[in-house]
Amino acid sequence: MLPDAHVRAREGFSRSNLMYMRAFAQAWQDESIVQQAVGQLPWGHNVVLLTQLKEPTERLFYAQKAIEHNWSRNVMVMQIETRLIERQGKAITNFELRLPKPQSDLAIESLKDPYRFDFLMLTDQAQEREIENALVKHVTAFLLELGAGFAFVGQQVHLEVGGDDFFIDLLFYHLKLRCYIVIELKTGDFKPEHLGQLGFYLTAVDRQIKTEHDTATIGLLLCKNKNKVVAEYALGDKSQPMGIAEYKLMESLPTNLQAQLPSIEEIERELEGLSRD
Repeated sequence: MLPDAHVRAREGFSRSNLMYMRAFAQAWQDESIVQQAVGQLPWGHNVVLLTQLKEPTERLFYAQKAIEHNWSRNVMVMQIETRLIERQGKAITNFELRLPKPQSDLAIESLKDPYRFDFLMLTDQAQEREIENALVKHVTAFLLELGAGFAFVGQQVHLEVGGDDFFIDLLFYHLKLRCYIVIELKTGDFKPEHLGQLGFYLTAVDRQIKTEHDTATIGLLLCKNKNKVVAEYALGDKSQPMGIAEYKLMESLPTNLQAQLPSIEEIERELEGLSRD
């Protein structure tokens, strides 16, 4: 029998918390899961898992990721709302053929499809350099979307090859994979010839930047749209590790609704608050 309201208030147990406790016990009847996953999370995280997710497998997925990456509650909510479970490891790649295990498994898991760039407050009409500059300006949010392990190296990274100048859109280093990751942005549909340019940059980075302690450089082509079959065919004969994924910007909105959206400054303040939670 539950204690009355006066006793609950005195002992610090609200009616809602008691209901969550009951739901927690019903949701996690396996003691090993409680000890290894959800039992390591703060109570607020567990309330989010109980209230926002119905499937036990999804709850366990986000619980394990929250522990692995030390997510705050607000970051975990964001990952749930953007459906990380449906996007992680979904990029089209040739990693299984071009990278040794277990590196190939980690590389596959490290990429998503699609990437969500809603935080840029740009519509689908934005041009490549505009998107690129916005990603660098909001690199903290960009790194959060890329996932754990990514470190930003530079934008428009200069390479000189045969006396000619070339510039990589975005260059990252992955701390777990111990390799450079070249990211190229394309605002249109994916075309097979895009991989030729990306492969050239991978070769240049391997020869000019990579050290003997680094593993093979990985390329990620981000495009607005892709034909899955065409992408798989295009990767079929590539000897370098590459991935292809789409990115999603904010959809166009009527002017009256755009005026109600938060400013970039407000979003930045919110992100700073998330990082402190």
